[in-house]
Amino acid sequence: MSWETHAGWWIDGFTDGVDPEYEEQILPLAAEELAGAKRVLDVGCGDGQVSRLATRLGAEVIGIDPTWNCVSVAQQRGGATFARAGAAQLPFAAASFDAVVACLVFEHIRDVDAAIAEVARVLQPGGRFCFFLNHPLLQTPNSGWIDDQFLDPPEQYWRIGSYLVEDETLEEVEKNVFIPFIHRPLSRYVNALAANGLFVQRMEEPSPPSGFLAKAEEYAAAATIPRLLYLRTHKIA
Repeated sequence: MSWETHAGWWIDGFTDGVDPEYEEQILPLAAEELAGAKRVLDVGCGDGQVSRLATRLGAEVIGIDPTWNCVSVAQQRGGATFARAGAAQLPFAAASFDAVVACLVFEHIRDVDAAIAEVARVLQPGGRFCFFLNHPLLQTPNSGWIDDQFLDPPEQYWRIGSYLVEDETLEEVEKNVFIPFIHRPLSRYVNALAANGLFVQRMEEPSPPSGFLAKAEEYAAAATIPRLLYLRTHKIA
């Protein structure tokens, strides 16, 4: 219900060229990783910006999202086929796609095991799963940027909370906008992927892009803290 109510927050703040992390980092990496794919499923497509990117690369693309407000905007913006569906029960036959992409989606999915199993089911043997996450270090409950002025000299550092504990929190991402996030350690995702025949071929933890760091002076000190985690997995034959 939170996403249905607050879909506008996402669409206005992170799509259509307004977000530097998408424009400078996520979309270029997605273009590199989806190059050559013929039939792509975009899980949790939102307004469809990754779906449209894959279409421009020459793929036949279907984007699915459980939120009506997102799907309606995606359909209006066009560029691919869009439908309402959840990740834990994909309405497609086995081995329907040679690539699946999920961009900043799985940290909001409660039934992660079913969702990963469904990704594996609809992928062709040899297909790729392009998996973008908010970095688990970033999403660990009670983590955050600390500006400690009591030390001499003062120190700034990233405090990590209970990293190994899976936990769901409702974050106020801006005034009166509450979005659920589910923290899981990286091993939780990698082991679930491997259990379904999806093995990691590439892992990226890029530093925040320059456009993000330029938004506020304090971000410059956090340039060595990754905000994004990317995994490319390969479905074994």
